[in-house]
Amino acid sequence: MYKGRTVALFVVVAVLVSSALTMTLTGNWGFVSNSGSPVSGIFASVGGQSASKEDMSKIETALNLVKKNYVQDVDQNKLVDGAINGIMSALDDPFSSYMGKATAQEFTSQIQGSFSGIGAEVSMENGNVVVVSPIKGSPAEKAGIHAKDILLSVNGESFEGLSLNEAVSKIRGPKGSEAKVKVKRAGTAAPLEFVIKRDDIAVETVHAHMEKDNIGYIEITEFSMNTGKRFESELNSLESKGMKGLVIDVRNNPGGVLSVVIDMAQRLIGKDKVIVQVENKQKQREQTLSKGTAKTYPIVVLTNKGSASASEIMAGALKESANAKLVGDTTYGKGTVQTSFDKELGDGSLLKITIAKWLTPNGEWIHKKGIKPDIAVSQPAYFSVAPINKEKTLKFDMNNEDIKSAQVMLDGLGYAPGRKDGYFDAKTVTAVKSFQKDNKLTANGEIDAKTADALEKSLIAHIRDPKNDVQLGRAFTEIRKEIASPSSNK
Repeated sequence: MYKGRTVALFVVVAVLVSSALTMTLTGNWGFVSNSGSPVSGIFASVGGQSASKEDMSKIETALNLVKKNYVQDVDQNKLVDGAINGIMSALDDPFSSYMGKATAQEFTSQIQGSFSGIGAEVSMENGNVVVVSPIKGSPAEKAGIHAKDILLSVNGESFEGLSLNEAVSKIRGPKGSEAKVKVKRAGTAAPLEFVIKRDDIAVETVHAHMEKDNIGYIEITEFSMNTGKRFESELNSLESKGMKGLVIDVRNNPGGVLSVVIDMAQRLIGKDKVIVQVENKQKQREQTLSKGTAKTYPIVVLTNKGSASASEIMAGALKESANAKLVGDTTYGKGTVQTSFDKELGDGSLLKITIAKWLTPNGEWIHKKGIKPDIAVSQPAYFSVAPINKEKTLKFDMNNEDIKSAQVMLDGLGYAPGRKDGYFDAKTVTAVKSFQKDNKLTANGEIDAKTADALEKSLIAHIRDPKNDVQLGRAFTEIRKEIASPSSNK
């Protein structure tokens, strides 16, 4: 259905690297480049003052005291890495991090648009490993991982006290092996456990097709280096077919490369309109103006809480500079910009440092607030239901969170359990029996592991059917209204 280039598959790792796609600066952006040479512009002062001799001496003394006096032999490389991790941790910034050589290589591959993992973009927040967004079609998304989930452990190994990269390494493993990930989710009392089978991640970042009534649909799953050309190709194709309105879907898009999202935005925004503003530590602002031409057709942008950073730049720019409507949920709220320093350390390791904040064309900093949609539309409850614990069989007259999840699933699938409060009553028994009969299971009205698994698989298939996507349906409705309105021509 979709056109696209083949994406190379890489060796499996368990999870994406250290919030790698949230926002990366590349190219001529007036900051100190990865080679260390200064670039002109308002960010040329990023280098700042060097550390004092006294400070460096203090660190060196600490390392030497540990090496000389610690009761066991120590690995100096581990000490040095620990010291750098400590420096980055002291920034209290989930988007600034240190990566060892192997992790840095994965990061670079990811920015280029090809990477491997379970497909969950993560960051470190208040000592917790937090999901920014699951990647569409990834094992993490298929298993039911959501944006804002806190990852607690994998295969019984706790993440408490670990750095982000240490937690990531705990989840790594060979293709086909299982990662049992424990998750804390807002609104759920007990931790949830997901069994995720590690696999190769093939990423196609742009998907497009034409809906009826000549409404174009383009989904962007992230902003990697190859996304811009794919977007241009699909946009041109839709326009050549007589597109009358466009829906751009950036739900669960964790972000990407700043220059790429700017290039894409100006294909939809009129000349000299502001796309984004970037502000450095000296409070100097640099505006990026569009060199493009405004479109005559209306645009709607679909967002949710997994739309982060570059996705928010796209949404904010189209809303404020192209009169686009936003439909869905409030976005993630990530308003900072990072750059990578991979040459300075000399051994293949890398520092990713927040060097600026970005603002919408109207000057709003959306950090930790997100962008509110013009039309708020939430998905039904079953889109975010917790999985069922399959260790115990659920029966009549029981009352717990797993039964509540099952009732939400049954209701979403049309089996009408009558209640969704966790009490297993007679009507719930009837609903379970109906589901079991339809799925050729023993119709005893009890939810054992087989029934629970069948429920979850049926629900996933239901959610993936575009007909059940309430947000998408509303976006198409709004586009049709805009097309019918004389004011739709911009």
